[in-house]
Amino acid sequence: MTQRAILCPRCRRLIGSDESSCSWCGAARPAAWRQATARMWGGSDGAWVVRAIITVNVVFYLFSLILSSHGGSPLNPFGMLTPDRTSLLLLGGTGTIPVDRFGRYWTIISANYLHGGIFHILFNLMALRQIAPWVSQEYGINRMFIIYTLGGMCGYVVSNLAGVPFTIGASAAVCGLIGALLYFGRSRGGMYGSAVYREVSGWVISLFIFGLLMPGINNWAHGGGIVGGAVMGKLLGYGEQRPETAAHRFLALMCALLTGAVLVWAVVGAFLLWFR
Repeated sequence: MTQRAILCPRCRRLIGSDESSCSWCGAARPAAWRQATARMWGGSDGAWVVRAIITVNVVFYLFSLILSSHGGSPLNPFGMLTPDRTSLLLLGGTGTIPVDRFGRYWTIISANYLHGGIFHILFNLMALRQIAPWVSQEYGINRMFIIYTLGGMCGYVVSNLAGVPFTIGASAAVCGLIGALLYFGRSRGGMYGSAVYREVSGWVISLFIFGLLMPGINNWAHGGGIVGGAVMGKLLGYGEQRPETAAHRFLALMCALLTGAVLVWAVVGAFLLWFR
């Protein structure tokens, strides 16, 4: 069967139908089964990973609404469909209260999948849907998920060190992706790198101004996520520097297993405590 022209998994240039390797960077043409698997799971831009993250965020938002009591103290009294503080605390909200008072250190992971209202989750997931595929394109699927996970953790570690008592939201992890793009643009240079850096810098400035004007915005988590994402981008490297390796895939798997274990623990613990 005649093979088709495809995009190189390393440099994203075209590999001709009669070529066994990329004429631009020398990367070998992926095996047919790997190409089929990539198409089945949403292609090389990490679409399936983004869909999975969005799904988990939505499921946890619904869990928080189910657990919420009508007499609870809402995180945002003006929010639409707002979970109460008790449900968010049980499901893994982080901050100095959960971490210092109750020793729930694992909440620096679970807090990335909780939201305080319908507009909160919509804004964060819209940003994720725009930024994550871009990071996947430049870093690869595995490195994108590593940056998302560790960037979010860094954001909430900084937030806790700054004394924020209680906080939630995917924005720390999304800011980790923004930080990785900042590093990419600055490191790569050239017309494309400079354009990336300028655009992402505009996002950072907008985030900073928005955080100053709007109450309840966790600027510490945003800043920590951006710095953490930039550091991860430098340590992991992007596609034009080096291709994804088995080590990247292993670390991404460990991030996925750790996240899954923490979220299952949060759900089981929350329901046991709430309905005992």
